Amino acid sequence: MAIEASRWGILYCPKKGINRKHKQWEKVRRALDERGVLYDFVQSENADSVERLTRMLIHNGYKTIIIVGGDSALNDAVNCLMKEEKKVRDEIVLGVIPNGVVNDFARFWNFKENNVAQTIDWLVKHRVRKIDLGCIRYTNKKGEKCHRYFLNCVNIGLIADIMNLRRQTRSLLGSRTLSFVVSLVIMIFHRLDYKVDVKINSDVIKRRVMTMCIGSGPGYGQTPNAVPYNGLLDVSLVYHPEVIQLLGGFWLLVTGRFLNHRCVHPYRTREVIVREAKHAMVGIDGRLMRTPVGEYRINVEQEVINFLIPD
Repeated sequence: MAIEASRWGILYCPKKGINRKHKQWEKVRRALDERGVLYDFVQSENADSVERLTRMLIHNGYKTIIIVGGDSALNDAVNCLMKEEKKVRDEIVLGVIPNGVVNDFARFWNFKENNVAQTIDWLVKHRVRKIDLGCIRYTNKKGEKCHRYFLNCVNIGLIADIMNLRRQTRSLLGSRTLSFVVSLVIMIFHRLDYKVDVKINSDVIKRRVMTMCIGSGPGYGQTPNAVPYNGLLDVSLVYHPEVIQLLGGFWLLVTGRFLNHRCVHPYRTREVIVREAKHAMVGIDGRLMRTPVGEYRINVEQEVINFLIPD
């Protein structure tokens, strides 16, 4: 039986480790029913099931797929969609209802977790925009050529480690701000600088840095001027500051003024080549990945995903 073109396929991704984790879904379901939206939904059991369930929705003919989840779930869905042929991708529209540990990409579009009704009102209007995806191309420990797409950013170094800790602590603490503060305290005992060899445009940077963020989106505050529709990547390279400057830098990050810090060096480019970044962790859309082996490249693919945006 064919799926109606107007029927949504919804993938609900519960928050891990947070009490009353289905409360948000009840709000979503109630708002959908009140607006007479036709939909079918499936629920992910864990992070590994998101791509499988997204593929199932695609192959069952759903043209509007809504992810009720955070940045990582949205990242998994996008990477699944990018494995399909272009003619299939072009017929599918992706949307998000924020329900994650980190919802920065949804927040960029002003979709808020505490305002489900407004989000669904916007999604119902079906305003579509083609958006860019960043892509990291690397070699894994088995010598295999790999790639991974991202909506928001790639973090290399300290912030990747903090984002990983923040995700773990927020699943326990439930508070975005508290989890960041706890992660910051824990990071005092971690490595704070990394030796890198990076090419950005015509500049070659060989020195020790604290962290680097390459963003197609706002990059959790580190690339605040990046937008996912101009075909470019914003890069924030942070040289190793003194302790007092480090504390000031985190304050500017939290308050949205990260680029004002004297140790932050911003760039805009189409490609970043990381020739060396010894021992530096790499995070993609807030999730830690295995450290690539040798050189890796990060670029942007322009207007490859149909995305539902606010009115």
